[in-house]
Amino acid sequence: MNTDPSVETQHSALHSPISTSETKDPKKGPLRRTPYSKFKKVHSNFKSPLQVTESAKVSAAEEVAELQRRREQLDTEIAQLEAEGYSVEELEHHIDMLHEYNDIKDIGQTLLGRIAALRGTTTRDLYAQFGLELDD
Repeated sequence: MNTDPSVETQHSALHSPISTSETKDPKKGPLRRTPYSKFKKVHSNFKSPLQVTESAKVSAAEEVAELQRRREQLDTEIAQLEAEGYSVEELEHHIDMLHEYNDIKDIGQTLLGRIAALRGTTTRDLYAQFGLELDD
């Protein structure tokens, strides 16, 4: 058994609940677990980070009408693009090619980073050494 009174006081202080009547500072009032802030209300009600949007306030019929209007607008744009000679297949092909290009570029960037680390230089210096443009 420990007979040191300071240890006993520390132990009881750690394991007893804080009472505002026991722990008062004459200048600041009772101590609180949540710090006081003059910039915001610390003990305010909970406010959800999700805000109610205007779309949540419209009726289902209004939302359906808006979606139908948007669909008609998109159908008109698609018809216009098809009239200009564009096709969905061509667009999908271009998207696939862009994905492949980005994958290859990412691999190249990774390799340049590793080479730079091995040589103890920067990737910017390697661009100059390999004749690459920084804008690429």
